[in-house]
Amino acid sequence: MQLIDQHAKAIMEGCKERARDAGLRFEDESLEYVVTNRDMIELSPKIMIPTLYDYWVHDVEVLQGKGRYELYPHNPYETVINTRPAISYYNDNNPDWLNVMIFYHVLGHIDFFQNNLYYRHTWDDDFAGRALADKRAIAKLRSEHGRWVDYVIEFARGMDNLVDFHGLVSDEHRPPHGPWSTRLDWYLDVFLQEEKQVRVSEYVQEVERYNQCVRDHGEDDAEEAYFADVVRRYPEFQAMYEKARTEHAPNDLRDIMRFVLEHSPFLERDENAWMRQIVQIVRETSLYFQPQIRTKIMNEGWASYWHETLFMQDDRIGGHEVDFARVNAAVTSMPRVGLNPYALGMRLFYFIEEAANKGRYSHKFLALLDQHQRREFDTHTGVGREFIFAVRENLNDYLFTSTFIEQDFVDRHELFVADKVLDEQRMVWQWYVKSRNADDYKQMVHDQLYHPPHVTIDPGRTKGGALALVHHFEGKPLVRDYIANTLLGIEYLWGGPVTLETTDVGDVQPSESPDQTPEVTWQRVRYTMRDRKLKREEI
Repeated sequence: MQLIDQHAKAIMEGCKERARDAGLRFEDESLEYVVTNRDMIELSPKIMIPTLYDYWVHDVEVLQGKGRYELYPHNPYETVINTRPAISYYNDNNPDWLNVMIFYHVLGHIDFFQNNLYYRHTWDDDFAGRALADKRAIAKLRSEHGRWVDYVIEFARGMDNLVDFHGLVSDEHRPPHGPWSTRLDWYLDVFLQEEKQVRVSEYVQEVERYNQCVRDHGEDDAEEAYFADVVRRYPEFQAMYEKARTEHAPNDLRDIMRFVLEHSPFLERDENAWMRQIVQIVRETSLYFQPQIRTKIMNEGWASYWHETLFMQDDRIGGHEVDFARVNAAVTSMPRVGLNPYALGMRLFYFIEEAANKGRYSHKFLALLDQHQRREFDTHTGVGREFIFAVRENLNDYLFTSTFIEQDFVDRHELFVADKVLDEQRMVWQWYVKSRNADDYKQMVHDQLYHPPHVTIDPGRTKGGALALVHHFEGKPLVRDYIANTLLGIEYLWGGPVTLETTDVGDVQPSESPDQTPEVTWQRVRYTMRDRKLKREEI
């Protein structure tokens, strides 16, 4: 692995100038390395971070990758990681015209990393440098504690998706020292909505009443005037607020790894203090990569949009139009069955830009029911490029696809949801078009998005050395194969028994036809891990 030569670096700097002229924003410094396919295999298990800590599972994945490569040789084009400065890797035999295309793609990624708000906690972080420090710390601990270090890593990684990423994002976007207090936050966010469950109209009136107090009394005295009326209407408010302040913070209850780190009796022992450092490293690594998992479609779509848009305008394309078309089609072609994030994301950005240019995100257009009028509607707003930059900044994959996958988009690209049925006579699977409805296609996309289970601490039953977890059921049961190992790791790091309330499939009534969904009866159950033995009971 080595830095690209000065000729390729000059090409990259030229791409940066053109990208900035088009509106992309990114830091000046970047590092580009030339790597072989074998290097890619070595780096892939470490998520392309060469300084990431060593772990035996990485070695297994390297061996698997080498085996696959022997059977199916492939030539990856590029990989970029979100650190400061941004680091990208390129194959060692790319021609100049291909590097131009790839550099534009990489710059699209870097722009996304450094401007999408879900990455805000990474903007000032040199993760590669921090990972190197973590790697050295774990190496030192491994020399002192041997194989137990790998056990702790494995136990921590078993729950590294049980972190409160959204709480972290919320904290990043809500400064701790604002013109409001935690009392006002708790009143508006918890007391009114969860305790009193007021109607939306009443909630809006309360917010407006506070704004009126600010106008009448100024920011310094507004809160006291506001809560004088609150206490008259809700005498119980102050007592409930004081009680809530003494209990665990909501973020603490939503972040299992953080709770174990801060409250585990086992980790508080002096002889086990070294384990806390490992758990913290695994947790921080998980939080760092959470936004990448949640923005795959947007990120790849944005990069593909820009490599196509900028490359087609670049004078260096001359003579390589067919080569570009071949490579671009391989990357961004829309599969008939399955999901290609590059293709879906890119086409959505093109669709959004066109719709915004025509003024179709307006009440006037949404009120139209006539198909011909909708098709011909065009107010020539010219704000499409500005609109997609705002989309890039504010959304993740779920919000992106929920908001912009609509019937017009599905019809334009002839998208559909496919399914298969067994031909019992020939004993082969036959694929068929199940639906061309936008809502069904959107649901198919959502089913493939990253969605970790929503598990929280139950403070009422977390006592006597036991840790009580509650899985908030959202229509999908936990994967049973992972429950035992995950609870085993938590039990070890907690130092006591662990219970998990969740919802399992109770009974399934088979459907009468392939188009019907089987009727499922759900059963609430409790798993208990005690002394490395798992017990399941119905509640």
